[in-house]
Amino acid sequence: MGKHPPGTATTQYIEYGVENFTHIRCARSATWFGFRDQRLKRLPFSIIQVTGIWFSVHNPVRIDYETCFVNFSDTLLVASCLCVWVTNHSFASLEDRPGSSEALLKAAYGLGEEIMLVKPTPQQLAWQEAELTMFLHFGVNTFTDREWGDGTENPSVFNPADLDTRQWVQVAKDAGFKYMILTAKHHDGFCLWPGKYTEHSVKNSPWKGGKGDVVRELADACRESGLKLGIYLSPWDRHEPTYGNSPAYNRHFKNQLAELLTNYGQVAEVWFDGACGEGPNGKRQEYDWQGYYEVVRRLQPDALIAICGPDIRWVGNEDGIARETEWSVQDPVRHPDARGKVWYPAECDVSIRPGWFWHAVQDAQVKSLEHLLDIYYKSVGRNSVLLLNVPPNNRGLIAEPDVQRLREFRAVLDQTFDTNFAEGKPAIADSARVDCPALNAVDGRGDSYWAPAGNTTTGVLEVDLGEPVTFNVSMIQEYIALGQRVEAYSIQALNGQEWKPIAEGTTIGHKKLDRFPDITASKVRLAIRQSQASPLIRTFGLYRAPIW
Repeated sequence: MGKHPPGTATTQYIEYGVENFTHIRCARSATWFGFRDQRLKRLPFSIIQVTGIWFSVHNPVRIDYETCFVNFSDTLLVASCLCVWVTNHSFASLEDRPGSSEALLKAAYGLGEEIMLVKPTPQQLAWQEAELTMFLHFGVNTFTDREWGDGTENPSVFNPADLDTRQWVQVAKDAGFKYMILTAKHHDGFCLWPGKYTEHSVKNSPWKGGKGDVVRELADACRESGLKLGIYLSPWDRHEPTYGNSPAYNRHFKNQLAELLTNYGQVAEVWFDGACGEGPNGKRQEYDWQGYYEVVRRLQPDALIAICGPDIRWVGNEDGIARETEWSVQDPVRHPDARGKVWYPAECDVSIRPGWFWHAVQDAQVKSLEHLLDIYYKSVGRNSVLLLNVPPNNRGLIAEPDVQRLREFRAVLDQTFDTNFAEGKPAIADSARVDCPALNAVDGRGDSYWAPAGNTTTGVLEVDLGEPVTFNVSMIQEYIALGQRVEAYSIQALNGQEWKPIAEGTTIGHKKLDRFPDITASKVRLAIRQSQASPLIRTFGLYRAPIW
């Protein structure tokens, strides 16, 4: 039995949790709750509790006893933690239905608590689990030694004599990347596939006698190796004459998008750049974003739409660095039908070189190993995905300096994270649900988690390492399939007889990595200090990095 409303006799109230709702339908002005238990008909509603605020029976503005709908005028009820208290009736079981804001966390030990949290889609979850995506800036700029072409380039300059997309894929796979995104068309308008809507493409280049198709070759190589293909298609087109004539160019762009999403198999990510400069006619274009999204949803319904899209957001810089506090739950930006917050995780883009396209003079300016590792900890290690640009050279190969750096990068990550000193060790907590014990956080599995008992939003997990162990990196992961929750945490290590603080932070999400000087300890504690709902800790790990 949970805490009762102030000023009421506890014997008078029995909890009737939201798990009795058949659906929860949100509107901008109100929220409707449908109940599956017909005994609720004509019963007096006594109290509604929402995130610590008590709403009296006067808050519902309409109760439809025939359909069992309750209409609440207070929109704070949308996507909140709530309990419904009903006089003289017993606790019911959960049956949540699709098409509504879902109740994600089952009531524990009769507390009647349900949390309606924003969750990732299966595609967003798989993308976040992949952690590393390789960006491939390749096109006429590779041959003109420019970063932004102006659309006047002669297609004859494009001639990568040794192009080998399987080399690109193998380099990516060996370094641990799971997605690859190709600039099928950059701002210059030159297309790496022989589409029928422009002559400014590979079909008018000397490469393979005008019969080549870079998109096709990469799509085939990704499919063979099990990597996922992404497509970058720049809306800004400095070559296309219709650019700036908004209806005409939008039709042109959708046609190009449809070609890419129809002819190359599964596309996992569509990357829309927000650049909007002038076209060859000196005019700017009004992009039909919603129309672009409709094409993607229709032709590739499982594809994620990134950056200027509703599924993945830009982190806000091109340094590959996320914020210390990085929420995947955001206010809607490109989500016209959203009611409340949305799952909108961050992608951190950065180039391995000073430029985005390959330039011979930058072969000696590839980022250092230490710099790349720092980027990794500040992107993947801050609840984001790292989009690392590795541009092929004018031969059509990833250059050797880049290949070597990526080998070093992977070797250090493997050496660091191959041994988790906490995995399989005894673990206890100040509280835990029966089916979510402390040991779940150190069992090495991806489908289990530790959760404090009941609706508790704080907790302490303690791991006994068995003997003094030296480490300098910690990893915490939430079970984000059920939402992101944690707002503050700290880590302590037992050094002799004294507990010493070694790290603290705010958000966790998919993964939070903390680095600190070498410390030797036999026991370690993770304290969840604040959480929006009961924390679900999937992983607590301790590692030793040779460098970071």
